[in-house]
Amino acid sequence: MPRIELCTRIRAPIEKVFDLARDVDAHVASATGTHERAVGGKTSGLLGLGDEVTWEAVHFGVRQRLTSRITRFERPTYFRDSMVRGAFARFDHDHFFEPAGEGECLARDVFDFTSPLGPLGWIADTLVLERYMRRFLDVRMRVLKDLAERES
Repeated sequence: MPRIELCTRIRAPIEKVFDLARDVDAHVASATGTHERAVGGKTSGLLGLGDEVTWEAVHFGVRQRLTSRITRFERPTYFRDSMVRGAFARFDHDHFFEPAGEGECLARDVFDFTSPLGPLGWIADTLVLERYMRRFLDVRMRVLKDLAERES
C-alpha cells in the first residue's frame, strides 16, 4: 500500500493555510488539469468534521466520481479526509500544519492508499498510480501555496 508524503513551507499564517486546504473552491482551483468539480455533499466553502463531498474529475481519460468525508479535525493543525466511495479500495489523506517562523507554516500531506484488484492493483501502483498521485498532490500543494502567499 503506497504512502506519499509531501512537505511545503508557506509564507502565510497557519490558520490561513489550514482553511485553504479544506476549502472546496480552493481544491477545485488546484485541480483544473483533471477538470475536478464538487457535485455532491458540501459543494463550496470550508469543510469541517463529518462533512462529505463528492468530486467528479477526469483521470486517465475516464470521468470518475469519488466521495470523501472529513473524519478527523483539529483546527488549525490537522485534518483527515477518507474515501467513502470511489475508485480506490481505500484512502486516507492526512493534512498536518505547524508554525514555521514568523507568519510561516509548514504544511505536510500524507496520502495513504490501497488500489483495488489485489495483485493487479499493486502492479498499477508500482508502474503508474503512485507517481500520478504524487504529481497531482504536488500541483495541488503548489496552488495552495500560491493562493495563501498571494492573500497574506
